[in-house]
Amino acid sequence: MPATKEVKCLSDDCELDMFENHYTYDIADDHTVADLSCPLCGGTDCLEEIEL
Repeated sequence: MPATKEVKCLSDDCELDMFENHYTYDIADDHTVADLSCPLCGGTDCLEEIEL
């Protein structure tokens, strides 16, 4: 089953508290949350993975 990551936005100006990112089987091994941007505010340095 492909990986899923829950991510939160830490920006005080953003109303998004969490989103899920679903990956395909062919995701690069070195892909991290740092490669993503917030889908609401567009920030790239304000995301943090939620550890379950």
